[in-house]
Amino acid sequence: MRTIVCTMSSVSVRASWDTQERLTYNPNAPRNPNKKPNNFPSLPSPPPPSSSSLTFTAQSVSALLKRNPVTQGVKEKFNDMYMGYERWMPAPPKVEKPRTVYNAATLAYIGDSIYELYARRHFLFPPLSIDEFNERVMAVVRCEAQDALLQKLLSDNILSEEERGVLRWGKNIASAKTRTKKRAGAAVYNRASSLETLVGYLYLTNTNRLEEIMRKMGFSTGLSTEVLLEEAASEAAS
Repeated sequence: MRTIVCTMSSVSVRASWDTQERLTYNPNAPRNPNKKPNNFPSLPSPPPPSSSSLTFTAQSVSALLKRNPVTQGVKEKFNDMYMGYERWMPAPPKVEKPRTVYNAATLAYIGDSIYELYARRHFLFPPLSIDEFNERVMAVVRCEAQDALLQKLLSDNILSEEERGVLRWGKNIASAKTRTKKRAGAAVYNRASSLETLVGYLYLTNTNRLEEIMRKMGFSTGLSTEVLLEEAASEAAS
């Protein structure tokens, strides 16, 4: 290490040069060779929807939610309590009439997070790599996928008049122009927002009905392993 000290008037300036060779980052270098390989089962991942012209349908989104049944290590009996809690979601605030307290944008805000929580939890078992996990979750939280699932609910005619009113209320949320809205179009974006509003509304008013609606859309509810067992039984029957 060489050091030069220059003195001018009463001010000292010190500069230094590092003469030691440094290792440069090589992106092609092998990763930690001592790291144990991931033993999680490799499941086929649906291609990520990267094209803005990709068309989402209820069938295509249902295919994204389809998981290969893996019954190894799955318990067939379930308890009402899991890790000491009766429900896996955080308890909502007690509000008798949410529409008189919150606006539609607020319910869509909390509904968006609840919807994504269902999506993340749905793919949590069987275990996946973090990249596969993110790809599958991101595919079903897109507004195009939400719109397709909403159309499924409407075509199956399972929503009450009150719930349809919440959808109409949420569809009129005023929002700024975003890249998502520009990509999917205002109509699709607004319908996806209305679904998030309904999810937020049911989270505050009737979590049992929320579980039913999410189950109708294809998400696992209760213990994730329960759905896996049902899928395995269905595969065996066919």
